[in-house]
Amino acid sequence: MRISVALSIFWLAILALGCKAPLPEAETQKLLSDAELFHQALDHLTDVIVHDIFSPPVASRVYAYPCIAAYQTIQQANPEFIDLSTVLNELTPISKPKEDSQVSYDLAAISAFMYVGQVLVFSEATFLEYFDELFDELDSLGVDRHLVTDSKAYGRQVADHILAWADTDNYKESRSFSKYSITDDPSQWKPTPPAYMEGIEPHWREIRTMVIDSAQQFRIAAPPAFDMQEGTEFHKLSMEVYTVANSLDKEKKEIASFWDCNPFVMNQTGHIMYATKKITPGGHWMGISNIASKKAGHDLAHSLQTATFVSIGLYDAFIACWDEKYRSNLVRPETVINEYIDEDWIPLLQTPPFPEHTSGHSVISTAAAELLTQLLGDNFAYTDDVELKYGLPVRHFSSFRAAASEAAISRLYGGIHYMPAITEGVTQGRSIGETIASRLHISN
Repeated sequence: MRISVALSIFWLAILALGCKAPLPEAETQKLLSDAELFHQALDHLTDVIVHDIFSPPVASRVYAYPCIAAYQTIQQANPEFIDLSTVLNELTPISKPKEDSQVSYDLAAISAFMYVGQVLVFSEATFLEYFDELFDELDSLGVDRHLVTDSKAYGRQVADHILAWADTDNYKESRSFSKYSITDDPSQWKPTPPAYMEGIEPHWREIRTMVIDSAQQFRIAAPPAFDMQEGTEFHKLSMEVYTVANSLDKEKKEIASFWDCNPFVMNQTGHIMYATKKITPGGHWMGISNIASKKAGHDLAHSLQTATFVSIGLYDAFIACWDEKYRSNLVRPETVINEYIDEDWIPLLQTPPFPEHTSGHSVISTAAAELLTQLLGDNFAYTDDVELKYGLPVRHFSSFRAAASEAAISRLYGGIHYMPAITEGVTQGRSIGETIASRLHISN
């Protein structure tokens, strides 16, 4: 594994600055004007998340805490940025560096990101290898070891603070909670083919939120009552999924595939089954935050701000969405259509292993888009190449909201959601995004 040549600029900038304790804000801003180091570190975290096959809700947690650690570090050199300990639930302020230490806040922020990230993933060795190579580069350039050591130490100090906070979010306790129980009720969710996986994270609503008051703060309308008698609302919605999915043109198929974001797709050929790993919905939007920061010419501090605020929105959006999913516990279209309409029907996208209402992609995409819009403005056009490494072409969007709208409707095209899950999901996501933007005092 080789670090990008562009990173040499980062190390040379540190070398040029020499040993000052601690580095003034004006000089820390010179360290990494293009933020390439963080962009690559975030992309690496995504690669590890894909490799380790984290579910979408858990992946949002793996993104949020490293970003917060890095942000809280860089905030020390950027007092105009909000201190997240004044906003995030139960987070306390971090300590300042020791007075006699020689700290680059930029280097310390990247260190904090890496320290937290390696604790939260399974492939710790892979993450540490990447981390070690970064600092081997410093030694090869002759950067003062006190600067490196003190910056790493401060990054570790912040990381330990954030990890101690993360330990109180109920995640570890929830690993031993009861699994989802299947019933004979035809209205309730049951595992779907081909893998018939058990329900993912039925207790995610019990994870501590970050900004919103609780998982229930933005409850939305319940889905229509299950009733497959012809002419009922639920029957009409089921037939809509069936009809739309059976009449997709090339463009709609491409849209569905682009926003699939299923981290674990089971493929079956005869008696052989094998898995395909993909990016999660949250990972896709973290990639978009990188794209947007690069286009906007963000420095390291503003790249961290964008990624961190988006990660917080994704985290809370998944908690609120999962709260409704396991409350309404609605059966998926695939199950209904196979049992009542067409036993041989298969949706374009593989049905994810959790209840139907609301659509997770609709909720989290809308929340992320609202935050990005507040940060960078409406009509921020960009090219989304996040899915290139997964074999999908780029797509062009006139705004973040346009992208979120496409992500939401893609779930109908894919045959995995009824329309109310999409419309109510958009409503829920918008409320979450607007609330978080307000509490973080984001204004474009």
